[in-house]
Amino acid sequence: MTSPPITWLTTRAAGVLAHISSLPGDYGIGNLGPGARAFVDFLADAGVRYWQICPIGPTGYGDSPYQLFSGRAGNPYFIDLGELKADGLLQESEIAPLRQLPSDHVDYGRLYESFWNVLATAHDRFSAANTDEVDGLGSMRAFRQLHAGWLQPFTEFMALKAHFGGGAWTQWPEEFREWTPAISAQLPIHAQREADRHAFYQYLFFGQWERLRRHAAARGVGIIGDVPIFVALDSADTWQNRAVFRLDAHGLPLAVAGVPPDYFSSLGQLWGNPLYDWDQLERTGYGWWVDRLRAAFELYDIVRLDHFRGFDTYWEVPSGAADARGGHWCSGPGPAFFQAVNTALPHARIIAEDLGYIGPDVVALRRAAGLPGMKVLQFAYGHDANNVNLPHAFPPESVAYTGTHDNLTTRGWLASLPPKEAALVDEYFQLGGTHSAWPMIRAALATVSRLAVIPVQDLLDLPATATLNRPGTQEGNWQWRFTVRELAALAGDKSTQLSRWIKLYDRTGDRPLRDFSEPPQP
Repeated sequence: MTSPPITWLTTRAAGVLAHISSLPGDYGIGNLGPGARAFVDFLADAGVRYWQICPIGPTGYGDSPYQLFSGRAGNPYFIDLGELKADGLLQESEIAPLRQLPSDHVDYGRLYESFWNVLATAHDRFSAANTDEVDGLGSMRAFRQLHAGWLQPFTEFMALKAHFGGGAWTQWPEEFREWTPAISAQLPIHAQREADRHAFYQYLFFGQWERLRRHAAARGVGIIGDVPIFVALDSADTWQNRAVFRLDAHGLPLAVAGVPPDYFSSLGQLWGNPLYDWDQLERTGYGWWVDRLRAAFELYDIVRLDHFRGFDTYWEVPSGAADARGGHWCSGPGPAFFQAVNTALPHARIIAEDLGYIGPDVVALRRAAGLPGMKVLQFAYGHDANNVNLPHAFPPESVAYTGTHDNLTTRGWLASLPPKEAALVDEYFQLGGTHSAWPMIRAALATVSRLAVIPVQDLLDLPATATLNRPGTQEGNWQWRFTVRELAALAGDKSTQLSRWIKLYDRTGDRPLRDFSEPPQP
């Protein structure tokens, strides 16, 4: 495979990581409304050029954005209900219970109990009005036609899931275990109504998303989205595309995905996702994956490709295993996959999530694919004998992070370090004994990495209790949120400091880097 040049990462810029669910909002979870626009305004005013988010699809049990009911659909929880009230589709008394939910974290149980009935009420009023448009969001009929390839299977998946009591599709009657266009005619009347509701929810989500995207673009802020390497077994993706995965005749996985014991867990991580039939995908020119990435670039300016190492080698765990320790490495698709992507999407801007214990073959694949990788300051000491996550080892074609959504907050991490590592980190980063995240933020911005991304929890300088996700644990994840008051604080003095450092370290994102000297500007 010929190594293409890295053509898009040509300027120095800064980004902030904050998932949609973490944003301020009035209805129990962050949404695409005023809180999101205010956050974009904060980023733009500080000179931050990119907003990085986690996957935005509909979540299932465990609420993880990496275990979705669909990789193409949006999460209805992120719909701004205030807009539906303004359009007369909801009344204040109907959304009032959602206003009583916490503002500093997501209570998914209470949200689930209240949210869906409210959204169903909005759909029923829309349907009864015999109209085709919610103000400013375009034609719903046109939306359904444009997205029919994934939308119809997804809405029917969700309708049948409700019809069968929430059970996974692998537990449904045999005639419903694989999607075909003929399934529409087999849906009971109440299931067809439920499918129509889900189509309406997606229409709202995508309409509001496009509005937010236009606002971000107008303020000079690009969006970095996240594409997980794997999809959930219990998803419309797998149900619609069984031939893409290694499943038996009943749709059950022959083996599942995970990672071996590592920094995060001594048992490894048993993700449980179905594995791809890479031979079948190769025979079809990787068309399913190309379509998936093409759809992602319709939503995002840059894509972070999760678990990049799985395209070189992936950890296969036998079905039914209690944990991931009994797995083994298998070969992924390698350079042929990225050649197909590069041919179909030559202007794609992709970041390779190449974290963990990465061998030379993975590095060679990333370089051959022309992709920048990730560097995390929290992995600098005690994680890697080669210290490749220390700034003096960073290549320019990389993205530097203080931490990711899977790390403790930086303040929490500093407070947790054993004395020996704490002394090394303190001396290297010149912390002066502080546990504040801000010296580490400055260090990330000062690196040679052309893009530096800071989690919003670190900008807020929060302790470990603000951690978004702890891999290998089942409780308390994906719940953290920041409030309107905290966003206002960010937009004050901290915005001024962040802006100063962005300019100091030449991260304005508007000047291409040159390898030669020029006389100073007058």
